[in-house]
Amino acid sequence: MRDKKDNATIDLPGFEPAAPPVPVVEAKRAAPRARRVSLKQEQLELLEETDTTGLPVWRRDDNLDLTGLPVWAPAST
Repeated sequence: MRDKKDNATIDLPGFEPAAPPVPVVEAKRAAPRARRVSLKQEQLELLEETDTTGLPVWRRDDNLDLTGLPVWAPAST
């Protein structure tokens, strides 16, 4: 290895220029590779019925008000 500023620097062992790379020749395949067939996607059934947006279908519940909070029954005495 030589220093650009000092031409007297000796070459160190192990730093010789690398041999030119040998080209790798791949063997041609006998038949073209078969394409993978992708599985068809299917819609899973959810626990509740959904509308077209995927949200659960809204149903009126007598125990809940319009905000979804429970309706408190009057205390019986």
